[in-house]
Amino acid sequence: MATMIGSGLSNQTGAAVGALAFPVLGPLGVVAVRQYVAAVVLLAVARPRLRDFTRRQWWPVLLLAAVFGTMNLSLYTAVDRIGLGLAVTLEFLGPLTIALAASRRRLDAGCALLAGAGVVVLMRPRPSADYTGMALGLVAACCWASYILLNRVVGRRIPGAQGAAAASAVSALAFLPLGVLVALRHPPATAAVLCAVAAGLLSSAVPYLADLLTLRHVPTQTFGLFMSVNPVLAALVGLVVLGQKMGGPEWTGIGAVVVANALSIATARR
Repeated sequence: MATMIGSGLSNQTGAAVGALAFPVLGPLGVVAVRQYVAAVVLLAVARPRLRDFTRRQWWPVLLLAAVFGTMNLSLYTAVDRIGLGLAVTLEFLGPLTIALAASRRRLDAGCALLAGAGVVVLMRPRPSADYTGMALGLVAACCWASYILLNRVVGRRIPGAQGAAAASAVSALAFLPLGVLVALRHPPATAAVLCAVAAGLLSSAVPYLADLLTLRHVPTQTFGLFMSVNPVLAALVGLVVLGQKMGGPEWTGIGAVVVANALSIATARR
């Protein structure tokens, strides 16, 4: 339990710390640094044998790299526009959709309706609504769903974490010229770079290693159930670290999405 809580808090705190560097680096610069850090950590842990990869193994790795980079960029840009809690909740619709789409149970249909009602509340028309930011949150959700499906393909074709490490390295290479361009146009302060590096460590390295340890001792169903609280953790971290306050309707919408996912997983057949 301690490891799962630490993983969730680390992930959301990393995103919040990265947001502190947005005024200097922007979401693009922060994501670029995060991709570099994730690549270094995963390459050190997995040590993929890239020369041995076949064409059949490379194409899902390249797709995974594209999805990985797009997911993080759309999420961080959404965080910049609509706040951490709302952005993470919308992104969480990706894995929730994957879980519900494969089911034919009436309860899961009800969970889908509950989650949909929560999204309607979150995206309701109002003067302060940032629909571009919300759309980016939904793009992140689509990317997360694609990330899950592609990871299954990569996991079947490449042993261990080598595929994920290779995808992370390719994504980091793609962001390298963008990171250089951001640095040249807006020379970053040391504090901003440290925040971006911390975001990479807290949101990539620590959760990856913590989840790896957790899944050795905790059933997958229990792990998935705990993952449901991530939108709540994101909202709380956004409030404490970034001062992002939300009203009753926003908390209600987040709660609906969390409850829908928790119900679906808690009642799933083993």
